[in-house]
Amino acid sequence: MIDLFPATHDWRVLLDLQRVVAMRASVEDRFGEIKTVAGVDQAFFEDKIISGIVTLDYTTMREKDRVYSVETVDFPYIPTFLSFREGRAIVSAYARLPEKPELLMIDGCGINHPRSAGLATHIGVALDLPTIGVAKSILCGTSEELVGAGEFCPLRYNNRDVGWVLKSKKNCNPIIVAPGHRVSMKSSIEIVRHCLRGYKLPEPTRQAHIYANFVKRMYEKKNHTR
Repeated sequence: MIDLFPATHDWRVLLDLQRVVAMRASVEDRFGEIKTVAGVDQAFFEDKIISGIVTLDYTTMREKDRVYSVETVDFPYIPTFLSFREGRAIVSAYARLPEKPELLMIDGCGINHPRSAGLATHIGVALDLPTIGVAKSILCGTSEELVGAGEFCPLRYNNRDVGWVLKSKKNCNPIIVAPGHRVSMKSSIEIVRHCLRGYKLPEPTRQAHIYANFVKRMYEKKNHTR
């Protein structure tokens, strides 16, 4: 069993692992009925990373569970290598969920990554779960310019579609949606659009963002009062 989150800074090892992730990743629908979907986001406090996961009912978007983990950050911030900085904390938080969701929606890239191994893809492969990446900016690739709220178009990189650019709300920059693992291009955009509730971000990652930062403020307050 390969450790996809090793405690090493050797770039050759990390690049090899990203190639393994990309080879194992599936962009075909391999999931059943979605009853619950969980959003995942991270916040940072001093040398700690907080991973927050909020599980929602897929039909109503009502909250069902919320859990978090706190881990020590032992990897620097380097674009395209975020999985090695944030991955272990996500896996730790996921293990605390009393009931596992059918799908994870992760704040980060999926296959829309220079080596097809963004955070959502890496986590999906590591846990063998259906995942979708929702990012706030384009890491790689190009797309058409969108004008109206609700419009979306493919994101292309190296002559293939690697995700979608979606203008989810008027007067907001578009978000980037991409398959992570075990989810097709078509389903990734359909699922994310279903989860929009009038905000820029879909409810799963929006709620996870709010929760992770709530936990961060809790730790900051605790530290301040010591």
